Formats: sequence, C-alpha cells, structure tokens
Amino acid sequence: MLSAMPRKSRLKLPPLGLGAESFGGRLTRIRKERGFTQVEIARKIGIIQALVSAYECGKIRLHAEMLVRFAQALDVSADELLGLAAKKSNGTFKNRRLVRRLQQLERLPRRDQEAILRTLDAFLKKGA
Repeated sequence: MLSAMPRKSRLKLPPLGLGAESFGGRLTRIRKERGFTQVEIARKIGIIQALVSAYECGKIRLHAEMLVRFAQALDVSADELLGLAAKKSNGTFKNRRLVRRLQQLERLPRRDQEAILRTLDAFLKKGA
C-alpha cells in the first residue's frame, strides 16, 4: 500500500524563509477567517472533508491543481496561500474603524461573539 505521507527531501536546499506557519496552518487559518468549515470548503472544491483535513495536517502533498482550487474557493491568491504574499491588512473593508471593531470582536470570548453576531443579524434583517 502506498503511503500518503510526504517524504523528507534529501536535497540540501537553503530555507525559503516563509515563516513558521506551514501550508496546512495557513490553509486552516484562512479557511477559518473566511468562515468556512472543512465540510463546506470540501463541497465547494469537490472533494471530501477528510482530504481537507489531510492537507491542513500536512499528511498529503499539495499539487498545483489543488492549490488553484483552494485559492479560488477561499478567494485568495495562490501566493498568499503559499505564504509568498503579505497578508492583506483588512481584506476588502475600506472603513478602518469597522476593521478595528471586528478585530476587537475577535478577541472576545466565543459566547460574547455569538451574542453580538445575533444582534447584528437582527439589525441587518430589519434594514433589508
């Protein structure tokens, strides 16, 4: 049976300097920042959740087609997913005040975040 574990390279190449975050860590972080579960992103790409988990845990190697699929599904560049591009400071938001408030919201306990989001959803539903 073939193993899906990546083999350690025998080449003596200099480090790339991509920081401490692995591809799987970046994939997980970006997926969560975008509000997707593994199941949701798997459906969007057309694979099963177990494969998303395997990519995030570094159990299988990423090939070019999957990189493109993840980048498109997450609406990020392949460079950002690979750790080659600097992370955008505030995504598509132009209102810096709103971005700062969202960052503060992220630091609150999960229960408080959910309460605020329910209130926001009710307010937005009224205005629609």
